[in-house]
Amino acid sequence: MKIRSITVFCEPGYPVNRLLLQQVGIFATHARKLYEEAGFEVQSLRLATPPFGQFVAPIDLPDAVQSYAIEAHADGFEYISLGPASSDPTEWAAIPGALKRSNRVFLSGSLTTQQGELDLANAARCAETIVALSKLEPDGFANLRFCALANVPACTPFFPAAYAQREQPAFALALEAADLALTCFSQAKSLQEARQCLIDTINENAARLEAVGEKLEKMYGYLFKGLDFTLAPHPDQTASIGSAIEALGLPAFGPHGSLFASTFLTSSLQQAQYRKIGFNGLMLPVLEDSTLALRAAEGSLSLTELLMFSAVCGAGLDVIPLPGDTSPEEIYPILLDLGALALRLNKPLTARLMPVPGKQAGDPTTFDFGYFANSRVMPLQSQKLSGLMLGSEKIKLPQREDQG
Repeated sequence: MKIRSITVFCEPGYPVNRLLLQQVGIFATHARKLYEEAGFEVQSLRLATPPFGQFVAPIDLPDAVQSYAIEAHADGFEYISLGPASSDPTEWAAIPGALKRSNRVFLSGSLTTQQGELDLANAARCAETIVALSKLEPDGFANLRFCALANVPACTPFFPAAYAQREQPAFALALEAADLALTCFSQAKSLQEARQCLIDTINENAARLEAVGEKLEKMYGYLFKGLDFTLAPHPDQTASIGSAIEALGLPAFGPHGSLFASTFLTSSLQQAQYRKIGFNGLMLPVLEDSTLALRAAEGSLSLTELLMFSAVCGAGLDVIPLPGDTSPEEIYPILLDLGALALRLNKPLTARLMPVPGKQAGDPTTFDFGYFANSRVMPLQSQKLSGLMLGSEKIKLPQREDQG
């Protein structure tokens, strides 16, 4: 298990408040030192601000991105998230030009409102943004730094979803812990034993992580928001969440039985006791997991199935390679489905979709990136909508009520 990110949440504003940035940089560097002394590897330090529209005009966003990339990096932060666009179309229009200025900065866009509504206009803007970003770089890689948010709360430490509230500085941990599930499930002699092993292992590690977090909270006065124990994977086979799920008895992740296995893993994780923030579920990022990438390449794992699994797992649709000629009209229905699931089930979901220029469904991907396992471009079974579903309304989708 590793700490993928110590994510610090604060509001340096624009122009950047240099004193605040230096202070949180000192804190983050000290936090890394204490966690490493406690026996945990820390992959990165990250900074997340409130939604960018609250402190920078859209016309200034590209300059703000460049400024944050330079100044925050100078204070030790490898990556920065400037939060989601609101319902202002000028904020959405500024995103492609802004992300072109730096590969250290992440942005997002909200599909849902604080009132539990699905914003149809924002879903359309998001689909257009994804297509525009796919054309910025030859491999479509800019979409790695952008995602759609649906019902995602502030202070979620995983990128690109992270954004801050307008409050005193805070911090949380995003964990890369798929290996814990793989070890437990591979050694267990029953499902109940597998579940108890995972719960006990997470509780043990969480207690150690929380002890350091609480110590830092007392020392600096920054709020320790908690842990996101979403079982994030790594392309290394020993850290594959796909392999962990298959260790329960699946011949391959994707076909029937996979929904049960996903539910089993997520429900087991939710029984662990620790200070929770963010997703805390099952993450299925196709290109970040060697087994998931293989199953997608074989055709046993589709986007439709991943969307179905989102009903019972954690993070939604993540790093999905799509045909390069995918249109906004084809992406829009997917975002509507994702937003509907998030609101109806009252859970946070995201979509990070990656049309790959020049590639068609079935073509191999050729990303040269240490955190990706190459796969094949996944087919997109989506058709253009018409009529009432193409409006610009905000539609209330109340949380599902349990039926007695």
